[in-house]
Amino acid sequence: MRSGRLTTHVLDVSCGRPARGMGVELRRLTESGAWELLKSAVTNDDGRLDEPLLAGEAMQAGRYELLFLAGAYFRSEGAGGDASYPFLEEVPVRFGIGDPQAHYHVPLLAAPGGYSTYRGS
Repeated sequence: MRSGRLTTHVLDVSCGRPARGMGVELRRLTESGAWELLKSAVTNDDGRLDEPLLAGEAMQAGRYELLFLAGAYFRSEGAGGDASYPFLEEVPVRFGIGDPQAHYHVPLLAAPGGYSTYRGS
């Protein structure tokens, strides 16, 4: 039985709180080179997801992309400048999973004008 999992959380650093209500999509790169949508979710009041994006048998080695729907989130918060063309619309984070038994945590620190990410614990 596999024990690895993939999790994320989002912090809105423009106001110093969790980014509640941000859409997140998980994709995996297929052998044909296409991105396959695996899961869509929305962050909760703590800026986290209610369950891991991947866990158990679903956790497989490969190339992945987390797509954070930042533009919709910042528009809903009344931030981000011009609502028609926000600076950040989507934030793609591409990464690899090499050890399906490990915990991969990919947080996003976001503001209307920029973002940062890292491999967390």
